[in-house]
Amino acid sequence: MTRAELDAAGITDPDLRESYRRCRELNAAHGKTFFLATRLLAPDQRPAVHALYGFARRADDILDEVDPALTGAERASRLRTLAGQFGSADSGGDPVLAAVLHTARAYRIPGDLFDAFLTSMRMDLSVTDYPDRAALDHYVYGSAEVIGLQLLPILGTTGPVADAAPYAAALGKAFQLTNFLRDVDEDLARGRVYLPADELAAHGVDRDRLLWCRSRGRVDTRVRSALAEQLRITREIYAYARAGTALLAPRSRPCVDTAAVLYGEILDRIEDNDLEVFGRRATVGTGRRIRVGALGFARAWRARRIAGSQPPAPVSEVPHASWETADPREHR
Repeated sequence: MTRAELDAAGITDPDLRESYRRCRELNAAHGKTFFLATRLLAPDQRPAVHALYGFARRADDILDEVDPALTGAERASRLRTLAGQFGSADSGGDPVLAAVLHTARAYRIPGDLFDAFLTSMRMDLSVTDYPDRAALDHYVYGSAEVIGLQLLPILGTTGPVADAAPYAAALGKAFQLTNFLRDVDEDLARGRVYLPADELAAHGVDRDRLLWCRSRGRVDTRVRSALAEQLRITREIYAYARAGTALLAPRSRPCVDTAAVLYGEILDRIEDNDLEVFGRRATVGTGRRIRVGALGFARAWRARRIAGSQPPAPVSEVPHASWETADPREHR
């Protein structure tokens, strides 16, 4: 993380500065599109976004990356420890946790958003299938929608946070559903299916059918039809979410727009691959990401120039219940 970003954010403590640098390294190494979009934010906003990413990455590593020999019980124990440290505001020497605790305090991000996130992470240790859309939505709320809600105080809004919240949550949901479609092969390898079983069944598809296709490295007609429906649903959620960009602070809109465009184009690449999700991972090429990012950077520079360099004060804490006046999960 550059010194200018930390200075702009008012982070002066040497240990805390190092914690934020570590979160930035995680975002740069693993975030790709998310990291590119973060670069379009004003310098004072970036450290907090990196901290939120670092916390999400820490939980994800416990689930899937760190020491594959760990048992489910051991992973559950580590998640409980992480939750306990966050709840007690004790980083335990973990630099990532120190940064996210500081961010949560500075921006008054409601703690129940982090609780919901960790609840969904724990679900990954025992839940491998979702019988219907409602069950999947329950998981996605904690794994993705709350990320959008956590970001809102950092991004800033032009009016009440409650007005922008449903759109922010919906965009997080769209990103997550995009990942599910792109990663069907990888998730099956981990024993998980993040697609509603009843909606798959309407096309004659079940877990066994997906595994059969995976073993052959190609989709069949039924799976292709089922995935096409999931793409359509996900695009509808993107359309709803993008309508809320105008409710964000002007200096944050280019970042959100860029992320939405690049993530949305993953769906286009899946279609370009004829919905072949086995053995092929849909990605947006580097050249395209650079072009979209450059356009976003120009827009961000203009927005910050117009707004001036004075960052807005963090928003006041909003009771979580008020963020659900409209439910983005209803917008399929």
